[in-house]
Amino acid sequence: MPSRTASTPRVAVLADSDTRWKWGALTAYRLQSDIRLDGYLLRGRATPTVRQLDEVGARADSLREIRGVDFVRSVDRTRYDVIVLACVGGAVQAMLHGLARAWSAGTPDADGQHRPVVVTGYVGVVYEKLADGLLLRHGADVVLANSRHDADRFREVYRGVGADDHSVVECALPFLGGERYTGEHTPYTVVFAAQPSVPESRADRGYLLRRAVEHARMHPDREVLIKLRSKPGEHTTHIEELPYQKLAAKAPGGLPANCRLVYGNMGEVLDRTDLMVTVSSTAALESLHRGIPTAVLTDLGVREALGNHHFLGSGCLASWDELDAGHRPEPDRQWLARQGVAADGSYEKAFDAARARVTVLREAGLLPPLAPYYTPRTAPGYLPGILARHGLDPQGEPLAGYDGAPEETGGLRRVARETVREAARGAYRHGVQRVAPAIRRWGQL
Repeated sequence: MPSRTASTPRVAVLADSDTRWKWGALTAYRLQSDIRLDGYLLRGRATPTVRQLDEVGARADSLREIRGVDFVRSVDRTRYDVIVLACVGGAVQAMLHGLARAWSAGTPDADGQHRPVVVTGYVGVVYEKLADGLLLRHGADVVLANSRHDADRFREVYRGVGADDHSVVECALPFLGGERYTGEHTPYTVVFAAQPSVPESRADRGYLLRRAVEHARMHPDREVLIKLRSKPGEHTTHIEELPYQKLAAKAPGGLPANCRLVYGNMGEVLDRTDLMVTVSSTAALESLHRGIPTAVLTDLGVREALGNHHFLGSGCLASWDELDAGHRPEPDRQWLARQGVAADGSYEKAFDAARARVTVLREAGLLPPLAPYYTPRTAPGYLPGILARHGLDPQGEPLAGYDGAPEETGGLRRVARETVREAARGAYRHGVQRVAPAIRRWGQL
């Protein structure tokens, strides 16, 4: 880690899942490598476990779990140079309003505020809820777009509602990297990158698992790895109601010797991959960046609900039948360039514009107050509910019952609090993974 001086920029990253922590922390280092990074994990259903954090591998100088209201309350205007909000849209919007309110307390500066630069963006492919998610992120100083394609769409949405679009800055996903693919490994390795919520139904997930297993049986000289994001009981960005581990345990005849479930850092798995197969995972972009043959499955249709429509024109759409027969997709170079994959070697320059924008804002001295598009006037039936879920009233102030609660306790009280919290998480996960699917099945009878 680079040596630091008194002028070393201090950056805070607030994240609400393991994948968003990975995006937020690595984005912070892409914007400027020589920083002090304080990590905050937003307390909720997807707060990452120690194992998940170790697997992500993004390091911080300090790391703590926190409630949204406590983050708002603890971050004064002079503590950080940059704040990266790596959260779901509703949480970003709540933090923008909460920070705006907290930083407006006292006597305002005549021409602006001495405050941190606030940055946000998306952890991967944006294939659903484009307008909803973008407008919830409006108000940050910088809204990062992971490709030219996304930057154009983001600006169009903001202009469409009459909102300022100057915050949108094109860059790339911060975790692309690794050695270029140079040829087949021994054994030839096929990786199926599973996703927590796509597809959703048991039948569709069972189908994909079965086809991966059949591919392994059809090609005994190959190794087929089913790459999983989390273990049962853990959550990531999306809720996983039907973990592949449970489906695999019930697979007729079990998994063949050359097919197995794997975890770990995706980059390390890609080091030995000869064919990446997925429905619509961001892992496809990581694979394409390294020049690894990549297939986006069409078996269940090309549908917005699956997210594989994002890959129209990529040259990567294929079915398991085609892959079984030896097909290796060839990506379209123009599509790759427009999607920020930067397979041509220009990746390191992809962050120049974002780095320059943040530097200019940091050195400006005074910045205007944060001003999200959503206000009690523009969205009176929507915004209050979003803020309330994070303990804030419509003006961004902590709700009664939130403001006075102590954040840290010691001794037995802290142990008891952690025990109760873990029990509550366990009950929630049981409800999501077991009870809710059963109720849906009963409703279909």
